[in-house]
Formats: sequence, C-alpha cells, structure tokens
Amino acid sequence: MVKTYTIASGKGGTGKTTLTVNLGTIIASYGKETYIMDADMGMANLAILLGLENVPVTLHEVLAGKAPVSEAVYDGPLGVKVVPSGISLKGFQDADPEHLRDVMSEIVNHCEYLIIDAPAGISRDGVIPLAIADEVILVVNPELSSMVDALKTKILTELIGGHVMGAILNRATLENTEVSVHKIEEVLGVKVIGLIPEDPNVRRAAAYKTPIVIKYPDSSASKEIGRIAAKIAGKEYPETKSEISGDKFIDRLAKTLVKGGKK
Repeated sequence: MVKTYTIASGKGGTGKTTLTVNLGTIIASYGKETYIMDADMGMANLAILLGLENVPVTLHEVLAGKAPVSEAVYDGPLGVKVVPSGISLKGFQDADPEHLRDVMSEIVNHCEYLIIDAPAGISRDGVIPLAIADEVILVVNPELSSMVDALKTKILTELIGGHVMGAILNRATLENTEVSVHKIEEVLGVKVIGLIPEDPNVRRAAAYKTPIVIKYPDSSASKEIGRIAAKIAGKEYPETKSEISGDKFIDRLAKTLVKGGKK
C-alpha cells in the first residue's frame, strides 16, 4: 500500500526541502521503493540539493505537456527516485499546476512511499499537495512567526480534507527560544514528532550536494532525521551506545525546550 507524505511549512526557509531529501533517502535505504517530488514549482530547490539542476526534463516539462512523467524521474542516493522541478522562470510559466494531481496519481503506481516537498505559504499551487497526501507533516523553526504560519497551513489542510500527522521542530538550540515543544503542540494541536537540532553539517552537506544522512551520518541532525524516517517507515531505529554522540544533546535539547514551555 502506497503512503504519501507532504512536507509543508507556513513560510520558506524552514528546512522542509532538506528534510524531504534526507527522509526519502533513509526510507529508500530500507529497501522501500521511495520517490521524492518537488512540488514547489516557483521556488524549486530540491534539484539543487542533489546536483540535478541541469537535467533535461523536470516536473515543469511534464506539467506543460511536453514530456511523460517517466522522463522526469532520476536516480538519487541509496535508491531514492527523484522528480525535480525546474529552476527556470520560463519553465514555471509554462507549467500547468492543474495537472499535478494526475502526475501524483501516476507516480503512486510505482512506489511504496511518496514524499512531496510542498510550496511554502498558502497558494493555489500548494493546495493539491496538502489535499492528496495521506499525511501532512509541518516543519517549524523556533520562532513565533514560523509557528503562526504553520497554524495557517494546518487550518488550510483541514479545510480541504487533509490530515496533519504532526510537526517537526527544525534548527532548535539549547538556548532560550521563542517557542517550545509544549507551545507548538498547544497552538497547532498536533504532536511534535521530531526535534532536529541546529547543525552546521546541514550546510556543509548541501555544499557537497549530498544528503547529510550520507555525508555526515553521525551528526546530531542526521540521527534525529533517522529516527523520524524510521517512525514513518515502521522500522526500529538503531540507537547508538556511544558516549560521544548527538543523542545526549538531543535529549538535553528536548528537556530544555519542553521545560521552557511550561509555567
């Protein structure tokens, strides 16, 4: 049975594209036929993160009726299949988002997991990825504005019949933050299913156009992304017993943020 997840946020820059790439990569490593698709046709970044920005056919061409879906599917790391959007404005202008539902319907015939990188904010193009997914996962940063924008996305998702599985707090730190796990759950009305710490290795991996879970698998961000991916795929995450690891940092971070949200 195919499971479709849309990674969404209320604003750009939360890290949802990075999460899409890395979650898809790990789930594919379990031997699951996994596709990741960039539905952010106006501000596409998924191709850049994987070094696919110069491929001849993208989702733009498919939505413009110039190519079949099969020609826009590329091999990614660890067996993940990638459907990138183009980065040109001309391609964006030619693409018809009304065909996006048909494209997704065709892709799910070939995979076990489809993870969609949705456009940030509330727009006509962003409604379909929210509506068609089995589960929507919200990505928020430790800022009040990010949480407020995520709430708008949750409300929109529910209005169109979609379901929000939970939220991921990305780029969290041990320092005092404007929001906490407790506050996010209180305001959004969903569970925080992941707590990804601020990690400079995310940017370093992006510079190499390689998922962080491959380039820096022992980093604190990689380990938390691994836990989330395992949860989605129904797998046990292999916890490390090393004293020098990101696990203790994540535990301290979670306790600090939860404590900060309680009066």
